[in-house]
Amino acid sequence: MEKTTSKHKVDSKISEILLLEKSKRGVLRMLFGRTGIVIAILLAQIVLLVNIFMFLESVIPFMVGTLLVFTLSMVIYVMNSDHGTNVMLAWIATITLLPGFGGVLYIIIQKDVGHRALKKRLKTIIKESQSQLVAQKNVKNNLKKTNKSLHNLSTYTESAGGYPIYEGAHTQYFPIGEEAFEAMLSQLEKAEKYIFMEYFIIDEGYMWGRILKILADKAKQGVEVRLMYDGTCEFALLPHNYPKKIQALGIACKMFAPIRPFLSTHYNYRDHRKILVVDGNVAFTGGINLADEYINKKEVYGHWKDTAIMVQGEAVNSFTMMFLQMWNVNEGQRHYMQDKYRAKPLDTVNEGYVLPFGDSPLDSDKVGEMIYMDIINRAKDYVHIMTPYLILDGEMLSALKFAAKRGVDVKIILPHIPDKKMVFAQSRSYYAELIKSGVQIYEYTPGFIHAKVFVSDDVRSVVGTINLDYRSLYHHFECALYMEETISIAEVEKDFIDTMQRSQCVTLTDIKEYNIFMKATGRILKLFAPLM
Repeated sequence: MEKTTSKHKVDSKISEILLLEKSKRGVLRMLFGRTGIVIAILLAQIVLLVNIFMFLESVIPFMVGTLLVFTLSMVIYVMNSDHGTNVMLAWIATITLLPGFGGVLYIIIQKDVGHRALKKRLKTIIKESQSQLVAQKNVKNNLKKTNKSLHNLSTYTESAGGYPIYEGAHTQYFPIGEEAFEAMLSQLEKAEKYIFMEYFIIDEGYMWGRILKILADKAKQGVEVRLMYDGTCEFALLPHNYPKKIQALGIACKMFAPIRPFLSTHYNYRDHRKILVVDGNVAFTGGINLADEYINKKEVYGHWKDTAIMVQGEAVNSFTMMFLQMWNVNEGQRHYMQDKYRAKPLDTVNEGYVLPFGDSPLDSDKVGEMIYMDIINRAKDYVHIMTPYLILDGEMLSALKFAAKRGVDVKIILPHIPDKKMVFAQSRSYYAELIKSGVQIYEYTPGFIHAKVFVSDDVRSVVGTINLDYRSLYHHFECALYMEETISIAEVEKDFIDTMQRSQCVTLTDIKEYNIFMKATGRILKLFAPLM
């Protein structure tokens, strides 16, 4: 009996030990098995989150305060900059709506890291080449006595970019792309010494195919042929290696500023110029690029209305120099106005004054806008304008309104079928204010108007590449021909009247019926227009 009891106690003890060991193993399995690891991770996450919250609770006030001070400092800095009112407001809105990021973006854009080298090279190039544009004798002195306003304007363009005024040139205006194209082909066929071409857009098709064949033939004949186009073409129009394909035909070819990353700001400084120079005998400029829609071989936005101007005489030298300056940006050894490039004076033509000029976004002079403003401010009877876009800064808006209020007939023709809907919405956001001031707005009913034309009082006109928007006036390389008392001015005004008769006059009632969403979009984008 005692043995049985003793054995039972021993068995009980063993069971307890076994149970204890089993329990320990269970605990160990729980601690070091999958469940234990999961629990440990969860506990660690809880501890980490608690510590993060405790850290942020002490740091956030400091971070918020720092961000607030930085934003306020940037706003004060922008307010004391030399930006125009609209640009200033756009940046202040961006900096305040995007605290921190907006200020950093402003610093990156203003420091312009991607263009420091370009600015330096261009300054050197302009300094090297300016003296090679020789002004005609006595023209400035005569103007000082007979036309002080024009004398003063030419003084400005000479100081801003070295562009002199010329007397005795011959001009021919082309009111549609098809006519300009035929004239270009005719002049290209006559080339014996050189052909320089600089265009914003080149697209393969009928127009470019015909031009390229002539260029290739001329290169085989020993004519010096150079072609330059803007780097944005490689986005959708031409392959990256297209210059090599053209070079294989004996044509010197390069892209201006191939696209770089966003932060380099290369998206801004585009070569929007359109220049063709043949043998120093003729130069063309205007709105026409080298693609089929510009001559209505292809319809994209209804009928495409565009214009161009051809000039002959010593004034061609200025367009030749503009081309050579841009061509030399990435050249190791730079060459400018050799004797074979120089234009000869015309013997028989004496039809007023012409002033070819270029505009660069890399200096502080907004030459294009200043010349447009000069025309508006000097107008006595009328100012007639054709432009594809109407995105105005405060100064230009005030000048147009004031001209209308003092009795000048101010008319502007824009597209009825837009190429960019958001830009079109911005353009229309200015209509009501302008119309209320007496400016008359027309939209070209058949389609898209791409012409960039000013004409005033039957006396002065500009035909070129410069749109009435921030991109052209602030951010792009542009060019144009200013004319005073030339025979082409009457043709420009006639073309404006003909175009107006095919356009519809916009009224305040029309504006009320515009799409509400697009009106709201236009008003919102209007604030940020200088940055777009």
